[in-house]
Amino acid sequence: MNSLLFFYGTLKRGCCNHGQLGGQTFVGMAQTAPGFALFDLGGYPGIASRRAGSAGVIGEVWSVDPAALARLDAFEGVSEGLYRRDRIALVPPFAAAVVEAYFPVLAVTDRPEIGSEWRE
Repeated sequence: MNSLLFFYGTLKRGCCNHGQLGGQTFVGMAQTAPGFALFDLGGYPGIASRRAGSAGVIGEVWSVDPAALARLDAFEGVSEGLYRRDRIALVPPFAAAVVEAYFPVLAVTDRPEIGSEWRE
């Protein structure tokens, strides 16, 4: 069964790591619910909960098959404790969907906040 993933950084279309999504299906543009922001982790972003006034983060939703999900977990360093994959709240049209994103395990809020959209 395929999973829906929200990508907000280097895995988006046109970005340097997008090739990791080869053979997967772009579902649509999406935005998180308010309360999320992006932080500069040195060449790539990390997403984290932020004050309620944050507008949210803009990204892409992709449908990925189980093999791609395992590949992405390895790429993001899930087993090494670098990132964790967890459910994320999105606004319509994805508000009712079960969508996951990769969250940095280490605290990122001491890093520079870069707003709602990552651009390479």
